Amino acid sequence: MKKSLFILLCLLANLTFAQKGEKPNVIYIYADDLGYGDLSCYGATKIKTPNLDKLAASGIRFTDGHCTSATCTPSRYALMTGEYPWRKKGTGILPGDAALIIPTDRTTLPNLFKKAGYQTGIIGKWHLGLGEAVEKDWNNEIKPGPNEVGFGYSFIFPATADRVPTVFLENHNVVALDPKDPIKVNYKEKVGDDPTGKEHPELLKLLASPGQGHNNTIVNGIGRIGYMSGGKLARWVDEEVSSTFLIKAQDFIQKNQKEPFFLYFALTEPHVPRMPATMFRGKSGLGLRGDAILQLDWTIGQIVKQLKETGLDKNTMIIFSSDNGPVLDDGYQDEAVTKLNGHTPAGALRGGKYSILEAGTRVPFIVSWPGKIKPQQVSATTVSQIDLLASFSALLHQPIPAGDATDSENTLDVFLGKSKKGRSVLIEHASTLSIVKDGWKYIEPNAGPANDKLVGIELGNLNQPQLYNLKTDESEKNNLASQYPDKVKMLKDLLTEIKDKR
Repeated sequence: MKKSLFILLCLLANLTFAQKGEKPNVIYIYADDLGYGDLSCYGATKIKTPNLDKLAASGIRFTDGHCTSATCTPSRYALMTGEYPWRKKGTGILPGDAALIIPTDRTTLPNLFKKAGYQTGIIGKWHLGLGEAVEKDWNNEIKPGPNEVGFGYSFIFPATADRVPTVFLENHNVVALDPKDPIKVNYKEKVGDDPTGKEHPELLKLLASPGQGHNNTIVNGIGRIGYMSGGKLARWVDEEVSSTFLIKAQDFIQKNQKEPFFLYFALTEPHVPRMPATMFRGKSGLGLRGDAILQLDWTIGQIVKQLKETGLDKNTMIIFSSDNGPVLDDGYQDEAVTKLNGHTPAGALRGGKYSILEAGTRVPFIVSWPGKIKPQQVSATTVSQIDLLASFSALLHQPIPAGDATDSENTLDVFLGKSKKGRSVLIEHASTLSIVKDGWKYIEPNAGPANDKLVGIELGNLNQPQLYNLKTDESEKNNLASQYPDKVKMLKDLLTEIKDKR
């Protein structure tokens, strides 16, 4: 009798805990190469994104939300670990055959949730390496990977859609692999006899941009970076990648709807190659990139619809953001430039992907939790994806061991709309570093090129200090370094102090 009463009391306690919303489901949705100005809720007028507009209206839309880096792998590393990627060697853009760079013995975002009793899953792009070495057998179990850093379930592609191997992995295995057709991958020399874009451009349905390396093994009529042979049945069809990820995400939500879950839903839009499903083709008027953004927006709408239909919406926090700023010509001639039609992917900001200027890391950043976060909020508070780990540590009452997530700060009240005190200091990362404090941004001198001519983006490199007042000049038009030498020195010294921190 006493045992039955104890069990009943425990069940009631857990029910009350859930009803209070203290342990919400969390879905983190990561777009790929989506710019600050790519959504209509962020000012875009040439494209409409109604589902993301509704998501923003249901919670908080941050106008100073950042990823840590102007490229994907480092931003994803920071999100997972709470550590600035420039502190660790080997966190740049990874090839498709890279070894795992996320530590398996330290606190990560997914294992924090796992320790709190959550079901954890990743669906979509990974691009943080797999296995213990570059040389790996793609025809057997591939580990360590997402499962070893905290995800109970994973359905991913290894790197990016423009890199081989062009296959899905479910947990540790390539999906639909035929043992009689083993996969080989090499980033240094050609393997197998598959045609390449360089040798047979007549086979391409999407021409590669000159000098960008997207002319190796052809898969689905598209030249990729790197060489691959075998795995013919396992290779994806680009037009179905997005819908495949959506179905897997919906399955994960359905399966885990009766217990708290954390889903990391890493979309592929609008990264190249842009191959949206037929239903979105030509609908944006902005070429395939615009069509891919419409597909992204529709996907978010399907997730929100499912949450409402299953009654999970009131106790589910959705965070939507992007891994870096926008880029148009990033490997393929897909009319992203010629059909831009007045659209401004970076909004009023300078730069884009690869750039130390604001458009490199300032991205759409939306947080929604119906019933807990007041709707219709727009916040200019500075927030960063690197702070999600420490913030969820506070929400879930899961302490982070000393030495882990050392750069992550608890800004939970900001994410919940209860405070306007965000990050006091923000580090931005591209080929160099910049630091932002109290609206002033200092960019380290860098002898690198001022522009990336291949992709047509201003990188922001200059061989002398740069100082901008973002409160009055968010477009970074006026370099004030010569007028405020004391402020330059203060920010330079502070950046050095943070870089030296361990």
